[in-house]
Amino acid sequence: MSEHRRKPPQPQGGGRAAARRAAQQSSGRRAAPGRPDPQPQHGSHGEEQPAYGGRAEARRAAQRGGRRRGAPAAAAAAAGGPPGKKRLIDYPRHDKYGWRRWTPSWKLVGGLFLGFVVSVLGASAIAYAWVDLPDMAKTAKAQNNVYYWADGKQMAATGGEINRQNLAYEDIPKNMQNAVVSAENKSFWDDWGVDPKGIGRAFYNMASGGDTQGGSTITQQYVKNAMLDDRSQTLSRKAKELFISVKVGQKRTKEEVMAGYLNTSYYGRGAYGLQAAARAYYGKSAKDLNASQCAFLAAVLKGSTYFDPAGAPEIDPKGATREENTRRATERWGWILDQMVQDGHLTAAERADFTEFPMPEEPKKEAKLGGQIGYLVDTAKANFINNNDQGITAKDLAEGGYEIHTTFDKTKVDKLEKSVQAVYDKHIDPKKRPETDTHVQFGGASVDPRTGALVAIYGGQDATKHYTNNADKTGAAVGSTFKPFVLAAAMRDGVRDPEGDFEQGSDTRRIIDPDTAIYNGDDGLKIKNYDGSVWHDENGKEWNQTNDEHTDYGDINLREAMIHSANSPFVQLGMDIGIKQVREAAVDAGLREDSLIGADVPSFSIGISDPSAIRMAGAYATFAANGKQREPYSVTKVERLGETVYTHDGGKSKRAFSSAVSSNVTDVLQDVVKKGTGKNARLPGRPVAGKTGTTDGNKSAWFVGYTPQLSTAIDMYRLDDNAANKNRKFEEMFGTGDQPKIHGSSFPSQIFQAYMSKALDGEKVMRFPEPEDLDADTVYGGGAKSPEPTPSPEPSTQSPSPSPTPSKPSPSPSKEPSKEPTSPSPSTCGPLDWTCDDGDNGGGDPNGGQTGGGDDGGTAEGQDGGATDGGVTEGQSNGGQTNGGQSNGGQSNGGQANGGQSSGQTSGQTSGQTGGGGWLGGQDG
Repeated sequence: MSEHRRKPPQPQGGGRAAARRAAQQSSGRRAAPGRPDPQPQHGSHGEEQPAYGGRAEARRAAQRGGRRRGAPAAAAAAAGGPPGKKRLIDYPRHDKYGWRRWTPSWKLVGGLFLGFVVSVLGASAIAYAWVDLPDMAKTAKAQNNVYYWADGKQMAATGGEINRQNLAYEDIPKNMQNAVVSAENKSFWDDWGVDPKGIGRAFYNMASGGDTQGGSTITQQYVKNAMLDDRSQTLSRKAKELFISVKVGQKRTKEEVMAGYLNTSYYGRGAYGLQAAARAYYGKSAKDLNASQCAFLAAVLKGSTYFDPAGAPEIDPKGATREENTRRATERWGWILDQMVQDGHLTAAERADFTEFPMPEEPKKEAKLGGQIGYLVDTAKANFINNNDQGITAKDLAEGGYEIHTTFDKTKVDKLEKSVQAVYDKHIDPKKRPETDTHVQFGGASVDPRTGALVAIYGGQDATKHYTNNADKTGAAVGSTFKPFVLAAAMRDGVRDPEGDFEQGSDTRRIIDPDTAIYNGDDGLKIKNYDGSVWHDENGKEWNQTNDEHTDYGDINLREAMIHSANSPFVQLGMDIGIKQVREAAVDAGLREDSLIGADVPSFSIGISDPSAIRMAGAYATFAANGKQREPYSVTKVERLGETVYTHDGGKSKRAFSSAVSSNVTDVLQDVVKKGTGKNARLPGRPVAGKTGTTDGNKSAWFVGYTPQLSTAIDMYRLDDNAANKNRKFEEMFGTGDQPKIHGSSFPSQIFQAYMSKALDGEKVMRFPEPEDLDADTVYGGGAKSPEPTPSPEPSTQSPSPSPTPSKPSPSPSKEPSKEPTSPSPSTCGPLDWTCDDGDNGGGDPNGGQTGGGDDGGTAEGQDGGATDGGVTEGQSNGGQTNGGQSNGGQSNGGQANGGQSSGQTSGQTSGQTGGGGWLGGQDG
C-alpha cells in the first residue's frame, strides 16, 4: 500500500475522550476507524493509558456493546474498568454468544428442578399437616326432597334419610371385597391410598379440558363419597381429595377403608351402602349374597343409571332402556367374575357355576309414592336431571335437600286416573278372561299447547306395584296416529317430481292439498318408489299394502283417507315425499329422533315407531299451537338451601310448520272426530281434532287429540310386568275387554273423551283457526287416474258420470236426472264421494255403516255407525238405494235390513282383523 494513502497514527487522549468512546461502544455506535498506536499514551498528567485496538477489535467491542445485558460489561472493559460482578442466576449466560447465550446450563436446570421438588414437598408437608379428616357423620345426613303441585301445594316429600345400614368389616362378604378390588383397584391391599400415575393423568386431563374422571383408587373413592361435600371437578378439589386420601391411607387400616367404601357408595335405587343395596336389588341381607350377586353389585357401582337392569328411560330414553342396561350389566358382571378368577379370588370351577346373570328384583317405591305420585316424581326428577346446567345428577338428588316445583295439575291428574280406572273396572277382567285380559296396560299424558307444560300423566295403576311409567317410552307402536306427520310433510315439503333426482329441492316439488291430492286407496296396493319403479326390500320382496278388513277405497283424496284411516294412500304418499322428509316433520313436531325407526321403509309412514305418550301429546300440541313447537316440561324451578339452582326457560317456542300447514292438518283431524274413526272422542260444544291408531296384530291402540287448550295422548297395550320373563313381548288384544278387536276408537278414545270433558269443564270454548290456502296443485298418486270429461247425462236410469272427486260408480241408478247439463245430479253421490252431501248424515255420509263401524270402528262404534247413522232412520230415508250401498252403510241397497244395525254391527266387529299386513308390520287406523 502506498505511503500517501496511509494515515499516520493519531494520539489518543485519555479522560473525556476515552469515556466518550466507551459510551459510543456501549450504545452500539461504531467508533471512527483509526490505527492502533503501538506506543503507550499519556494523559495530561503523564499517566499511562491502555492503547485502543485495531478495527477488528473495535468492531467486536461494538458488537458486544450492542447486546442488551452485556453492554455494561463491554463498556467497562472498553473503558478499562474491572469486569462485572457474577450474577446469582447466570441467564442469559454472560460468557456465551448467539444461541448458546440463551441455552441454560445444566447447573441452572438441575438447581431449578431441585428447588421445585423441595417447594412441592414442603407445600405438601404443610398441607398434609393442616388437613383434617372430615366428620363422616355430618356428610351422612340428608334432607327431604319436596315436590310441589303447580298450585304450590306439597305433592310429596321423599328421601329424608340416607338409606344405609353400616356393616362391620367382619360382616362384609369376602366375595364383595374381592369383586371391587378386581374391578376397581387391583393394588388396593398394597398401595398407599393414591395412584400417582392415575392422579397425574387426571390432573393432565382437567388442565387440558379432557375427561375429568379417572385416577381414583378405592381409598380416593371412599374419601369422595364419605368425606367431601364439594362435587366439583376442579384442580383444587382434586388436590384436596389427594391429600385427604394420603392421610386416610396413613391413619386408617385397609380394612377400615374397605368397609367405609362399601358402606358409603351409592348403588342406585336410593341405596347407600352394601346392606341397603342387597335389600334393594335382591331382598336379602348382604351376608347372604353369593359371588355372582356380589359381582353384579360391583358392576352397578359404575353408575346405576346405565347398569341397573330396571333401566332409566326417563333420564336417557335411548341409552338407559331395560334392554341396554341389562346388556351392559351382563357384560360387566361377566368381566368382573373373569377378573376375580384371574386375580385368584375365584377358581375356574366356581366361575363355571355362574353362567346365568343374577337378574335383580324390580325396584320398589315407598308407600307414600303409591298411585300416580311415584310416576309424577320420577317424571319431574328426570326432567330436572336432564335439563339443569349445573351437573346435578341422580346421585346428588338422592342426597336430598331440593324443592322441586312441578307443572302437574292435581285436579287433572285425578281426573285422568279416574277416567282410565272407570274403563278398566267396567271392561277389563283378568279373572274372567285370563287369556285376553291379563297384562293390560294404559298410559296417558296431557300437555298445554300454549306453554308445553305437562299438566297430567297416567303411568299405570300403582307406582309401588307397576314400576314402568306408561306415560313414558314403553315400546308400544303408535300406528296411524303417525299419519298427521305424513300429511304435514306433504303440505310443507311436497311430493317429488318423478322425473327428478332422488334428492329434490322445493323448485321441483309440488305442495299437497288434502282436498285436491287424489291417491289410490285400493287394498293390496303395490307400493312404488317416487319415480314409479316398484319398491323392493333387501331380499327383493315387493310391498303390497293392505287396508283394514281389506277394504278397497278406490281413488280417494287425502282428507277422506285420513277420516277413514286408509293405509294405502299414506304409504304411497310417504314414498313420494321421501321418508327422510317425513321423519324430519315428525321430529320438528316434537318427537325424539331416537324413538323413530331408522329404516326408510314404506311402513314408516303408518306408525311402526314407538314414541311415548308424553311426546305424542307434545307433538300434536304443535298443531294445536298453529305450528309453534314447545318442548314438554314438568319442572318450573328447583331450590336448595334457599338458592334457586334451576329455572325453566319459560316455554320458548320455535316455528315447526307454517300456520297454513298447521291449520289444514287441524281441519282434517277435526273431520276425523266429526265423521270418521274418532267419533267417540267428540266433546259436546267444543271443537276437537284427533286421530286413532291401531297396530298390526292388534298389539297396541292409541287416540291422540287436542283442543286449543289441551293436547292428550292415550295408549293401550298388553305387556307382562315381570322383567325376569325373558320371553316378554307385546301380546295381541283380540278379545280383550270382551271386544273382537281393540281399536284406537274404542277404549283409548273413550278415555280421552271422559277425561277431556272433565278437564275442560268450566273453561272457555276456544276455536281453531280457519284453514289457510296452501296454493297447491291437484296431484294424483299411487296410480289414481285423473277423471276424463264426460258428456252431460241424459234423464235415464243409467248411473251418473263420476263426481269431481274420483270414486267408484254407484251400484244402482239415481232416482232423479241431473238438472244441470254440465254436472252430475246433485241428488246422487258415488259411494266413496264423501265430499258429496245428499242430506244430513244420509247413506253416503261417512257415519253410515262400514264407515262408522269399519277400520277403527270397533264393536261400540260399529253399532252406532250402522244402526244410528246409516240405518233405518238415515240410511233408508236419506241414503236411498244408491247411497246406502255396501261401502257406506248398507250391505246391498241401503234398505232397513242391510243398511241398518245388523250390517253396521258386523262391519264394526270384524273391522281390520285381517288388515295391516305388509313387511315390518303394516298398520291400520
